[in-house]
Amino acid sequence: MMALNATKKGMVTGIAMILVSVIIYYTKGNFENKLQYITYSIYVAGIIWTLIEFSRSQNNSNKFGAYFSQGFKCFIVVTLLMVVFTVAFLLLQPQLKDEMAVFYRAELVKTGNYTLPEIEEKLTVAKKSFIPSLVMGAIFGYLVIGAMVTAITAGFLMQKIKTSA
Repeated sequence: MMALNATKKGMVTGIAMILVSVIIYYTKGNFENKLQYITYSIYVAGIIWTLIEFSRSQNNSNKFGAYFSQGFKCFIVVTLLMVVFTVAFLLLQPQLKDEMAVFYRAELVKTGNYTLPEIEEKLTVAKKSFIPSLVMGAIFGYLVIGAMVTAITAGFLMQKIKTSA
């Protein structure tokens, strides 16, 4: 059997995350539940899988940069897949923007700090920035989580190899 490189492991991880996300959405009707942590667990597991396999390989120099490079190749592919999924999902579910607008309007009215024209203006801006803000959040979140998991796992694996040598 052919071994998967870090990029292909990222592809497998990202596809698994997308499938689980779709299943969660269509069984629960939204992403506002704790089942979404399954998706993040798959993400973390994919990065750890990549780094553990690398630690066992002949190419392992046991240097942080080498580990981070492998983790980066995995998590950047996952991030790309999840961003594409997020954009496609939001475009295919236009009612989500309307649901956000209803909720946001209620919050603005509840504060009592805005006139009706100000509320309408804020809603217009919120609707225009709905997809870009969620996409930016996805990019930032997946990159930060990926970098943190990679750095922490690399540190553990480097220590393990040093102590066993």
